[in-house]
Amino acid sequence: MLATLRDQTEPVTMAALAALSGLHVNTVREHLEALTRLGLVHRHASAPNGRGRPAWLYLATGAEGAPSEYAGLAAALAATIHRTSDTPTEDAAEAGEDWGRRLADERGARPVADATTARGEVVDLLDELGFGADSDPSNTVVRLTRCPLLAAAHQFPDVVCGVHLGLVRGALTAYGADTQGTDLVPFAEPGACLLRLGSA
Repeated sequence: MLATLRDQTEPVTMAALAALSGLHVNTVREHLEALTRLGLVHRHASAPNGRGRPAWLYLATGAEGAPSEYAGLAAALAATIHRTSDTPTEDAAEAGEDWGRRLADERGARPVADATTARGEVVDLLDELGFGADSDPSNTVVRLTRCPLLAAAHQFPDVVCGVHLGLVRGALTAYGADTQGTDLVPFAEPGACLLRLGSA
C-alpha cells in the first residue's frame, strides 16, 4: 500500500487506492490507518464538493526510517539489552514476536489458507514499516533494501535484527503461516538484508 501511495504524484482518495491496489476498501482503510499512525502517510480532507462530508485524501509523507529521536531510543534500548542479557538475540526476537503480532492485529490480521498470501501480507507490513521489501513471486525470499534503524542495526545487529526477525515471525503467526525456516541474514549483500520466509 505504501509503495502504491509513493507512486502517486498528488493526494488520492481511499476509493482510488482501492482501485489501484485491487484491494477491498475496508482492507485499504486498515492499511491507511496503520500507515497514518506510523507517520508514513498524511491525511487531510478534500475541498467540499456538494452535499455530504468531504473525502479524505492520502499522501505518502516521504519519511524514510524512524525519526531521529526514536532511532536514538532504539539504539539505547538495543545497547542495554546487548549489555545486560545473557541471550540478547533470543530476548530481542521474543520482543519482536509480540510486536509483530500486535502490528498484524492492528491491520486486522486473520489466518489465511494460502501460505503465499499470508507471506505477502507480512511483506506488505514490512514495506509499510519502511524496510523496502522486495520479494520473489512466492513471497519466500525477500530483499530488505532499507532499514528504519540502520545505525542501531550496525552497532547491535544481534538485538535490532533479532527484533526484526521476531517481528516477522509474530506477523506470520497472526496470518496463520508456518514460521519454520524463517531466517534473516543481516547485510547479506550490498544495500540489502535477506529474509527467508520458510519454503514455497
